[in-house]
Amino acid sequence: MILNTGSRTDIPAFYSEWFANRLREGFCLVRNPYNPSLVTRYRLDPSVVDVLSFCSKNPLPMLAYQDLLKPYRQFWHVTITPYGRGIEPHVPPAAQVLETFRRLSEAVGKNSVVWRYDPVFISKDYSVDFHIRAFRQMARALHGYTGQCVVSFIDLYEKTMRNFPDVRRVTPQQQEALIAAFAETAQENHMQIHLCCESASLARPGVDADGCFSQSVLEKSLHIHLQIPKTARARSACPCLLGADIGAYNTCSHGCLYCYANYDAESVRQNRLRHDPSSPMLIGHLRPEDTVKEAEQRSFLDPQMTLDDLLSGRS
Repeated sequence: MILNTGSRTDIPAFYSEWFANRLREGFCLVRNPYNPSLVTRYRLDPSVVDVLSFCSKNPLPMLAYQDLLKPYRQFWHVTITPYGRGIEPHVPPAAQVLETFRRLSEAVGKNSVVWRYDPVFISKDYSVDFHIRAFRQMARALHGYTGQCVVSFIDLYEKTMRNFPDVRRVTPQQQEALIAAFAETAQENHMQIHLCCESASLARPGVDADGCFSQSVLEKSLHIHLQIPKTARARSACPCLLGADIGAYNTCSHGCLYCYANYDAESVRQNRLRHDPSSPMLIGHLRPEDTVKEAEQRSFLDPQMTLDDLLSGRS
């Protein structure tokens, strides 16, 4: 199975100690965000967890626990954007995250680390030309440390517009100009761009709209074959494998104005007060009225190797 940690919060940045404790104990509990009395128990065991995925704006705290993570295949999406503290109040400076990215790439391999430049939005301070310059600078800094970059344009959810009233949608013409420039820069730095839930009309050589965390991406990146059971997609327009997430909404303290996973800052503050690194669940503890069910977990690895696998030394 694929176990995700990053669709609801940033576990590496804020909860790395908790996650390390879960790895040591071999399980975690996850409260259903839509029915809080239902709790799922996941085994943290490399015999059934084929890939541990992370999505983070600051992987640095998790680097200290690489010994615990070594038995697992890791796949990282690291978001690095050029926005200032007015937009991302508690995200470390981009130069620091770029350096952490390089260290992470050296630890787990360049194929296991993906740079995310998203969400892209336009404002009076962040023009099309600004993004083109910033993307070029960051791509050059990551040259040789990754072969993949994910780009997406901002989605104006109701909570996003409430928390970030100055944001503007990126027009089709602006999207075209940005992707054309990004594609040229990515090619210069030997990167493939994956568009995240964007129009296939933007695809071109070096840019695809086939998903950023799809079965194909995982197989090519990690040199594995997967037999994924047919299940409902997390998002209808997205082929990515985003189920089985062990995070919790309203728990990320980066404070980004565009965040979709937090309702407001007070909800995050209250939840952070309830966090116990020794608890089996990210926020709070198991309650008498909770119902715990074991997750259905099995390996998706396909044991059959092709001739290409044998010739390339894959296992």
